[in-house]
Amino acid sequence: MEAQSVKPISSPVPEAWYPTLAVLMLAVGLIVTASFFIYEATISKKNRSLAKELSTGAVASVFLGFGSLFLLLASGVYV
Repeated sequence: MEAQSVKPISSPVPEAWYPTLAVLMLAVGLIVTASFFIYEATISKKNRSLAKELSTGAVASVFLGFGSLFLLLASGVYV
């Protein structure tokens, strides 16, 4: 009786969107990473902001992480 009420696990994102999301998120993550490196190279050590560095790094990390996840899912590696 209990087995009939169990629903299969499904993704909240349609599988057809995986490649698009992978490319989009990896592109955004790489752009934010590039802006982080440009910021580090152009701003003097006295004028740097720890909050800006941490927030930029966190945003880049999230986008690159989810982009990598969707890239793996799009290529058939189910994690």
